[in-house]
Amino acid sequence: MTEPWDGLALASIGQPDRTMTFAGGSVRVVLDLPGPVTVGHGVYLPGWRWSTHVGAVTGKISQHHNGYVLSGRMRVRSRAGAEIEAGSGDAFAVGPGHDAWVVGDEPCTALDWSPRN
Repeated sequence: MTEPWDGLALASIGQPDRTMTFAGGSVRVVLDLPGPVTVGHGVYLPGWRWSTHVGAVTGKISQHHNGYVLSGRMRVRSRAGAEIEAGSGDAFAVGPGHDAWVVGDEPCTALDWSPRN
């Protein structure tokens, strides 16, 4: 978002503030709206894994995310080792330090809300 904020804001996935393309072709775009969080839209291809395609490259741990799966499936493991599998129509919350990966042969498309860095 580049215009001054007067109490209304609009952003489009087609015109993101940032785009991250991962090895293998998965893509996450980020929309910066006013306030303490960003909105992400990711299309994660089969074989994508956070610890391999992001953590190993950046040297950072994963952030807290609240999200919603639009299609496909993703498995998430917490720092403590608990796991969930989210699919189309599922909302999720995961703490920092988690790992996540696409399950199956279909891309996973998801929205997420993360703290602004």
